[in-house]
Amino acid sequence: MSIQMVKPTVISTFAGCGGSSLGYKLAGFRELLAIDFEKNAVDTFRLNFPGIDCWQRDISTVTGDEIFTHCNIKKGDLDVFDGSPPCQGFSTAGKRNIVDSRNDLFKHYIRLVNELQPKIFVMENVSGMIKGTMKGRFIEIMIQLKNTGYNVKCKSLNSANYSVAQARNRLFFIGVRPDLNKEPVFPITKHKILTSGEMISNITNSDEELKQSYITNKVIKDNYEFIPKGKTGESISKGSYFNTIRLNDRKPSPTITKTRGLLHFNEKRYLTIKEVKRLCSFPDDFILVGSVYNQWARLGNAVMPNQMKAIAETLKTEILENI
Repeated sequence: MSIQMVKPTVISTFAGCGGSSLGYKLAGFRELLAIDFEKNAVDTFRLNFPGIDCWQRDISTVTGDEIFTHCNIKKGDLDVFDGSPPCQGFSTAGKRNIVDSRNDLFKHYIRLVNELQPKIFVMENVSGMIKGTMKGRFIEIMIQLKNTGYNVKCKSLNSANYSVAQARNRLFFIGVRPDLNKEPVFPITKHKILTSGEMISNITNSDEELKQSYITNKVIKDNYEFIPKGKTGESISKGSYFNTIRLNDRKPSPTITKTRGLLHFNEKRYLTIKEVKRLCSFPDDFILVGSVYNQWARLGNAVMPNQMKAIAETLKTEILENI
């Protein structure tokens, strides 16, 4: 008689619409709780993960004791504590602000690591944290993470290496509780790179979806053909439209941000939400709510599910199944 393995457990903070949660689910984890502050994100999460409790809470008000009570676990029981603290102050995609108050939300994540004492923690953030004036904050975060006593390592991972048709570099901090005597591990790189063309060329969009993808900016609309594939709108107006990019169908998509700006490679329009979901490795039946801009923002802010699946599978097989 075969023995049924108990699924490892995870709790997600700053859960967003559920990109990380979907990755853990695909890797065979059981999520006990998700937490996020933003209403649209929580509404989206609840529609897609009806079996997982999701709190709409400011993480600064959440305590380890109430998590223990709600999830019926004790200190040290949790396998993985996951979180992606808001990264707008660190991002290279917009105005970088070293004193942005959102940069300090990681401190509450660390506080909960200390209170919960999970076997492993995983924290994701933008690669901009290690560049220029922000590097000091990166060092500060690493010091505070290591002060938990965990064995901590950080690595920049490109989602394109993990079955995601999008080139998206993100930092992943992984900490392993010292009593486990295990080193943090990261997934190996996949050799097959998915292109945007092969991922979205077979999508059938409705008339309404195509209507919502119309280009409203006259300069971009009139000069679409003069933007080379894979290049930004600066090709037609230097110093302008640098966030507007025409996809190259032979390569992965560039990083998808929360602001709509990606043009279809052959059709004079922006991408539809269906297409963005594919490029982010979300399934076609994943439900998004609100306006097109709300939906795009949810995807742009999400952790890519297939990338988190690769991380979670590695943690499960290399650490959790060997302790």
